Amino acid sequence: MSACRAPRRLTGRRRLTLLAAGAALASLTLSACGDGTSGGSAQTRFVQGKNGIATVAVADRQKAPDLSGETTRGKQLDVADYRGKVVVLNVWGSWCGPCIAEAPNFAKVAGDTKDKGVQFVGINTRDSEKSQATSFEEQHKVPYPSLYDPSGKLMLRFPKGSLNPQSIPSTIAIDRHGRIAARSIGPITEDDLRKMIKPLIAEK
Repeated sequence: MSACRAPRRLTGRRRLTLLAAGAALASLTLSACGDGTSGGSAQTRFVQGKNGIATVAVADRQKAPDLSGETTRGKQLDVADYRGKVVVLNVWGSWCGPCIAEAPNFAKVAGDTKDKGVQFVGINTRDSEKSQATSFEEQHKVPYPSLYDPSGKLMLRFPKGSLNPQSIPSTIAIDRHGRIAARSIGPITEDDLRKMIKPLIAEK
């Protein structure tokens, strides 16, 4: 009988592992290709705007997590190296319709704000092959690098209670001091993207 129980216990462990992995992924993305809606609480201390952009007062901002690794092009990148600049992080996937729709907005604003101390960085996720990501970048003329994060590990590094990415796409703005300052969940228009980062450009 003991010989029969061992396989069942192993299967149970495998099921628990799969459930745990699923829970972690669910905590990363409440919904793939989000609709731009989100809420707030006393713990998060952010203000939710009517345009779906949440912002944090300077005194309440939390430090951004370590976001480093290999890019879709095989180079090493560490977001911390951009300290002193406003960093705009865009979480995207080549398979995501809203990501395709907003790609021209990011390409245009990235080019227009480069000389103002703004650095755009993508976080590509759920693409099993880098070639899927690079094809997207070439097709949509993405002018900035993207970290390759197929399993979503980087997004899980955001501290609890912060403006963490909750769907794909999500956009996070980090101020010049490396603190999380604003977030948009779901696709963002060009005008709203500019409004999101304009106050941070003015900060010193």
